[in-house]
Amino acid sequence: MKKLSLLTVILFCLSVSVYSQTAGISFMLGSPQGEFRANVDRLGYGVQIQGTLWSPSKERPFTIGLNLGFMVYGEVSESRPLSETIPDVYVDVDRTNSIANLHFLMLVSPFTGTVRPYLEGLVGGSYLSTTTDVKSEYTQNSFAESTNYDDFNWSYGWGAGILFQVAKDLGDVKKLYVDLKARYLYGTEAEYLTENDVVIENGRAYYYPRLSKTDLLSFHIGVVAYF
Repeated sequence: MKKLSLLTVILFCLSVSVYSQTAGISFMLGSPQGEFRANVDRLGYGVQIQGTLWSPSKERPFTIGLNLGFMVYGEVSESRPLSETIPDVYVDVDRTNSIANLHFLMLVSPFTGTVRPYLEGLVGGSYLSTTTDVKSEYTQNSFAESTNYDDFNWSYGWGAGILFQVAKDLGDVKKLYVDLKARYLYGTEAEYLTENDVVIENGRAYYYPRLSKTDLLSFHIGVVAYF
């Protein structure tokens, strides 16, 4: 599943660079909401990229495209013996709780100029997973990893933001904007693990998944290029 997700990211980036008329990237902070917040009471962090098929204008103030995001909502790092028979060699064990999502995007931006407010709607799905990665304590090279738990759910939502033009006529980029926005995504029920839901006892791992809706409020800062 991880290889499939990586392939999706690569194909998405290629499609954005070849076919889109706007492309953007932003860093984000995500705050779980509702039932999700009752289980995950911390800010997540991540990145999102998007591309649209044409640039919004006065004549056609809306556009459509795709949005891909990735956010870490929990992580645990520990130093452990390599095994019971090799207790004098320690390794770094990193466990990560994350959400990857892919949404169809519709963006409405009726204003032109150096400052451009906009609204957006999104519909798609999210992939929640918990993975464990084992690294050499000395070289920090990863030599083993596993997906401990994963699930898929549907999600939809809306967002609002504002673009500030910072440059124009940069080669193929006609205009470059700083992008500030907020989004609210409504997620259907999913099973997932939090930082406290994995218990290691007597050499075995026990998983205690949570079940809830996965609503998420996120805040973004990034750049958008108009081609």
